[in-house]
Amino acid sequence: MAGVTLDTGALIAAERNDRRFWVWWKWQTSRGVVATVPSPVVAQAWRSARDARLAMVLAGCREVPMDPSTSRRTGELCGAAKTADVVDAVVVRGAADRHDDVLTSDPGDLRLLAAHAPGIGKIRTLEDLDL
Repeated sequence: MAGVTLDTGALIAAERNDRRFWVWWKWQTSRGVVATVPSPVVAQAWRSARDARLAMVLAGCREVPMDPSTSRRTGELCGAAKTADVVDAVVVRGAADRHDDVLTSDPGDLRLLAAHAPGIGKIRTLEDLDL
């Protein structure tokens, strides 16, 4: 596995103090894995500078901004999958480019997009993980 990309549901689990997320996070960081989070995911999850748990997770992640090429490729993926969810598409597009796994709370929409994005790793939920 090259790495892991977090979607909004994973960040919300952190903010809500989901025990499974924090066990997984400790395990990942102890192995030196730095998760990737696309900037649109941060925008979708972030609501206040007082979100200490979320801020802590984001401090340990690599945030990836959208550039013009990413924007266009993400739009093309939405077109191919016949969906309008740009945030899910940017998660899948970037994860496929990096050959990352994805941690999500909503695997259905991501799997639909992943069918049009060769190279993506596994799409997992916290419930799927052996913790």
